[in-house]
Amino acid sequence: MNLIDWTILFGTLIFIVGYGVWKTRGSSNIESYLLGDKSLKWWTIGLSVMATQASAITFLSTPGQAFDDGMRFIQIYFGLPIAMIIISVTFIPIYYRLKVYTAYEFLENRFDLKTRSLASLLFLVSRGLATGITIYAPSIILSTILGWNLGTTTLIIGTLVIIYTVSGGTKAVSQTQKQQMAVMMGGMVIAGIMVIFLLPKDISFGDAVNVAGKLGKMNIVNLEFDITDRYNIWSGLIGGLFLSLSYFGTDQSQVARYLSGKSVAESRLGLLFNGLLKIPMQFIILFIGVMVFVFYLFVQPPVYFNKTETNKLLDTEYKSDYINLQNTHSRLFEIKKNQTYSLVDAINRNDESAIEQLQQEIAQTDADSKKNKAEVYSLIKKVNPDAEQRDTDYVFITFIMDHLPHGLIGLLLAVIFSAAMSSTSSELNALASTTTIDIYKRSVAKNRSDKHYLNASKLLTLLWGILAILFATFASKAENLIQFVNIVGSLFYGTILGIFLSAFYIKKIEGNAVFWAAIIAESIVLSLFFFTDIAYLLYNIIGCVLVIFIGLMIQFLQKERMGTV
Repeated sequence: MNLIDWTILFGTLIFIVGYGVWKTRGSSNIESYLLGDKSLKWWTIGLSVMATQASAITFLSTPGQAFDDGMRFIQIYFGLPIAMIIISVTFIPIYYRLKVYTAYEFLENRFDLKTRSLASLLFLVSRGLATGITIYAPSIILSTILGWNLGTTTLIIGTLVIIYTVSGGTKAVSQTQKQQMAVMMGGMVIAGIMVIFLLPKDISFGDAVNVAGKLGKMNIVNLEFDITDRYNIWSGLIGGLFLSLSYFGTDQSQVARYLSGKSVAESRLGLLFNGLLKIPMQFIILFIGVMVFVFYLFVQPPVYFNKTETNKLLDTEYKSDYINLQNTHSRLFEIKKNQTYSLVDAINRNDESAIEQLQQEIAQTDADSKKNKAEVYSLIKKVNPDAEQRDTDYVFITFIMDHLPHGLIGLLLAVIFSAAMSSTSSELNALASTTTIDIYKRSVAKNRSDKHYLNASKLLTLLWGILAILFATFASKAENLIQFVNIVGSLFYGTILGIFLSAFYIKKIEGNAVFWAAIIAESIVLSLFFFTDIAYLLYNIIGCVLVIFIGLMIQFLQKERMGTV
């Protein structure tokens, strides 16, 4: 990092925050603050929906996911376009007709207050956890790479978001997200071009793609059905459909984006725009991760991508052991590099027997490298018992810091900060909206002035921001971050979606039945998470189906007991 990088990084962030505050100054009523005066065009809605979902985790963790596991993660988005059509046809017209501030207001009209409150609380729990993660994820990685204090990094991200979200509400979130999406996608495209440019001169782009394919990284579609496999076309089309229906149709952080549209048509176009572009966007980000994998076949990677942890070993009694393991890592890299060059040659000659032989040799070298890396990690654990074993979240940021030119480093760090800010601002705005409208206004402080609720919304935005910062400061992550966020959502989204689908489509189910069905379904989903190995995307289906099925059963038993069956 030099002066150019710092100037680009902070110049970008200050511009976005300043623009958001200036553009949306003077929100004078609750409708303006929570719905942006219903004035947004379809392209603003579409970009805002995409930016809300595209957190810093997307740009930090997704390339690492592809580096480690290939392209198959893309399959979780295959159900998204179908969900966008269903939401556009069914959900949006009802929300507009009822003139709701939040999705959960509809549930009281259809069922009762306790069902509305339950769905609101489930959302607040799930989104509150996710908001902490979206701040924590970039904070811990950037603080590690840049040598910053974790608390300071978290505070910077959280404070910047709070400033313009409290100031301008929904409109500020949507307006700033246009600039943030431009920075994010522009930076990622440049990074993709650079990683290809930095490949050895004798390795073409076609060679890189062919090598990635032969080494199992271009595994875009898996047709095999396996209930324990997180990523196949069936979990993507079915589980991804239910996840997308719940996230985009019932999660207030997304619903608020299209409720602020000028009309039903503008909101529909915005969602369909997102449905068309989301898969290509994720494909590009994953493909960049695959190209980084190929790059590190020819340029020696760190033995462990979180180099802060390995550097600590140099000042301990384990220094000589680490140096020996580092030397082994270098030797294995040279072997693998030569094997990869031979694989390129065999591919160009269409020599299938040689290709198969080299695939086996590279797999064996990989196994030896993983064993060596495990020994390095065992040393790291002796020095720092809290160190995480998986280092894939550090792959892309390490590539940026080690191999990209100054200026571009600052731009890509701005991408990561912008992504953290865009998703966090939407989440804080949604948390404050739901707390104000569905809890505070409905059950705590009724019949107050519009000004009172406007001030309450701003105060609650600030409080949720502080809570998110505190959670991020003390949080600890598990697995790959992009997976972790989806797991947290999947634990709650199925139940919430079941409530909404019952409301929209199953007129027989009444409030009391769906309320208890949701509680039972959520209990079962949490039990499955803790005691089984079912792929997390399926929780969305299980929770949803259980709410509907149990709701129908309870409704039937109630009517039978009353003698009406």
